[in-house]
Amino acid sequence: MKINELRDGSRRVDIEANVIQKSETREVRSKFTNETFRVADATIEDETGTITLTLWNEQTEQVNVGDRVRIENGYIKSFRGELQLNSGKYGTLNVL
Repeated sequence: MKINELRDGSRRVDIEANVIQKSETREVRSKFTNETFRVADATIEDETGTITLTLWNEQTEQVNVGDRVRIENGYIKSFRGELQLNSGKYGTLNVL
């Protein structure tokens, strides 16, 4: 799949892309379980465009600018009007 093919609500997304930017890691508290999670946003690109990849917990340390990543079984959601790619509970994120 290519980035320009991704739509809000897409499921079972398999994609490879390059990490071109990464935010600082921040902590967020779950509104459901009161747990604290580490979150960072990475901008990834392929030849068709860019999208924000949300990194959770250990993923925030695995992924760095300049890496090539493969996401399998990810999903797309819209957050504050911007499309975001997530690996989610059932997906995987690998640094190639």
